[in-house]
Amino acid sequence: MKRYLESFVVRDLSSKIVFLSGPRQVGKTTLARQLMEPHAYLNFDSAGDRKLISDEEWDRSVPLVVFDELHKKKKWKSWIKGIYDTEGIPPGLLVTGSARLDTYRRGDDSLAGRFFHYRLHPLSVKEIVHHLKSAPEDALEGILSTGGFCEPFFNGGKDFARRWRRAHLDTIVRQDLLDLNAVRDIKSIEILIGLLRDRVGSTVSFSSLARDLEVSVQTVKHWLALLESLYVIFPVRPFHKKISRSILKAAKYYFYDTGAVKDDPGARLENAVAGALLKETHFIEDTLGHRMELCYLRDKEKREVDFLVVRDGKPEKMIEVKWKEESFSPSLFYFSRFFPDIPRFQVVKELRRNRSKDGAVMRRASDFLASLEA
Repeated sequence: MKRYLESFVVRDLSSKIVFLSGPRQVGKTTLARQLMEPHAYLNFDSAGDRKLISDEEWDRSVPLVVFDELHKKKKWKSWIKGIYDTEGIPPGLLVTGSARLDTYRRGDDSLAGRFFHYRLHPLSVKEIVHHLKSAPEDALEGILSTGGFCEPFFNGGKDFARRWRRAHLDTIVRQDLLDLNAVRDIKSIEILIGLLRDRVGSTVSFSSLARDLEVSVQTVKHWLALLESLYVIFPVRPFHKKISRSILKAAKYYFYDTGAVKDDPGARLENAVAGALLKETHFIEDTLGHRMELCYLRDKEKREVDFLVVRDGKPEKMIEVKWKEESFSPSLFYFSRFFPDIPRFQVVKELRRNRSKDGAVMRRASDFLASLEA
């Protein structure tokens, strides 16, 4: 299956190092290996490939060299910078990894001007409809049932998806987490993931999680940051004109894998919409260079809108998510006084017909998700 980032990655490989990150088993290796033929593929987890990397003895005659999990190599940024600066391109250099490839480093680790970074997401309604010609409603049902990762989605069975997910999370927690950070309290992190599964769509209190886990607030924050760096969860923070104020307010956490959310239809739908909106914002950032944010709106009277998409500091659209058809959320109209010129959507899973009122639009969730950019 052709993925939505392929043409953009190929375009940039002719002049820059390309970093491709994303959750484990999201399809990074498959995408990388189908970009160009022939290619050299080197996985740092393989002892033989590790030696080739160390000795710098890979095939230079191919148009593309793929370095998988290279972030596990000490001082990998300095190393790939040296290859790029001394040998140049071709061959194209593609670095993939299941942890965030944090390239913003000072001193001799700086890769400024030498790379472009793409983040690959699980399947979304838009991608399934566009590439597989599936009906939007069928695509959304599949994501809500099994999640958007390719293997469980295409297998199509809930039992298979459940077993796949257990193995997937076990690998992340017991292997990737230890590779990234010397964490020993694995059981508590597994409990933390379970607590987050039950709180999707709600603001998360660090102090409450700390009490439940019997650890410090700082430890909870550290564990959440690790799970975020491994593409297990992502935060959605409240929108404020001053970013510093936003960071201090309570975030809501969602999963990259919608199938990991508790078995509650409304929570899974909200997570699916959050994931699709994040995928769209990352796509716009990575391909066009705009600075994008995914936030939510909430005031002191607890009026709330689930999502606000912000482009270059300016609110672009607000989205409220509902499972069943009902009246418009009053918050959509309340917050419109602050953002009078942006589209307002109430997306509903079970909706008989689209409706509109005073500039707000009620749309079927599957059709709304199919209309996104990625």
